[in-house]
Amino acid sequence: MNSQHDYVLRTVEERDVRFIRLWFTDITGALKSVDMSPAELENAFEEGVGFDGSSVEGFSRVAESDTIAMPDPSTFKIMPSESGNDSLLTARMFCDIVQPDGSPSVVDPRNILRRQVEEAADDGFTCMIGPEIEFYLLQQTDDEADLRPTDNGGYFDQSTMNLAPEFRRTAIQILENVGIVTEFSHHETSPGQQEIDLRHTDALTMSDNIMTFRYLIKKVAQQQGARATFMPKPHKDWTGSGMHTHLSLFEGDSNAFHDPDDEFCLSTTAKQFIAGILHHAPELTAVTNQWVNSYKRLMFGNEAPGAATWGVSNRSAMVRVPTYRLNKPESRRVEIRSLDSSANPYLAYSVLLAAGLRGIRENYQLGEPAEDNVQELTRRERRAMGYIDLPNSLDHALRKLENSEFMAEVLGENVFEFFLRSKWEEFRNYQQQITSFELHNNLNY
Repeated sequence: MNSQHDYVLRTVEERDVRFIRLWFTDITGALKSVDMSPAELENAFEEGVGFDGSSVEGFSRVAESDTIAMPDPSTFKIMPSESGNDSLLTARMFCDIVQPDGSPSVVDPRNILRRQVEEAADDGFTCMIGPEIEFYLLQQTDDEADLRPTDNGGYFDQSTMNLAPEFRRTAIQILENVGIVTEFSHHETSPGQQEIDLRHTDALTMSDNIMTFRYLIKKVAQQQGARATFMPKPHKDWTGSGMHTHLSLFEGDSNAFHDPDDEFCLSTTAKQFIAGILHHAPELTAVTNQWVNSYKRLMFGNEAPGAATWGVSNRSAMVRVPTYRLNKPESRRVEIRSLDSSANPYLAYSVLLAAGLRGIRENYQLGEPAEDNVQELTRRERRAMGYIDLPNSLDHALRKLENSEFMAEVLGENVFEFFLRSKWEEFRNYQQQITSFELHNNLNY
């Protein structure tokens, strides 16, 4: 037992917490949970909580199913009441997944990210992350296919006649109550589309925050008679939902991305990091954009990147260098715009961090920034300018991934193989569908 364990045990007793939820994710980023009584908490800190790993997607085979969830006391938070009964307090902690011998599980997404964070630390860096998370608010109906938005607002619209402003205020208050600090919130470009930006923190904490964010946003929406979705592109004619991620590396208190003598205040380290992400972009896209639907956003979404480019204040580029407060060292960062809001944050940030670090270690060279609207260029024009297209389908992305020894090394053999197997199955199931488009165009032949 250490001081963090003592703090949790004392808080549970003093606040009369009745239930403890232990959280972790599967490989796709689906949130898993087991409830326990406070009486079992001290034992859980010492020995963990055993469960059947073979029943969790990609975790283990039946013959090796004994798996242990070890609660991380640093992630302890008291959660908002869901029933309205404040006397039944519930708390949650994220868990690290380990084997019976105590060794870290090679298929735990949280452990995969921790490994990359430790590699960055070995190079002298701390990775700081701040995402802009987009999602849709839909009317709550019994029809799964009914995607009517809760409002008809547009970008930055201030409305008082629908639930969107009240929803965002309530959501932000609840997020702040569980320690998730927000920076901005606003209506996005399409009807029903919202954005909430989280204040930057270290990569592992931010991934935990994103999982908590998605859980609470759905709960708040449900309580207000709406439905929230982080699906990358639920509407054909409206923009997709991205998770634009601002990322920087710090050496102690100094931002390693800042150089006041550079035209864009970008250090050599920052340029090499960007070059690493762009070089490896095709092979990591299956992880940052993991669903069939993800490619509807990349191919047809407004301001969603279709090519591995970088630009200064250019929102059509995959990697954008913001020019706000250009001479402020702590603000120097890069924005990765390809991620969508339904990515598994642990794995997505693992592959991005690994690619950027490889760019630094191997001195990758960064080309000239894109100055055009990349989305308006034809495929031939992009190639003539030396731009590499991102995969345009899950099938294309998986082919890039399965040929990448680098991504296999980052994810680990077990996760790499399971991810490919699972996603190929998803794509085959998608291909089997007979759509209304096909029936409309081909039935009469």
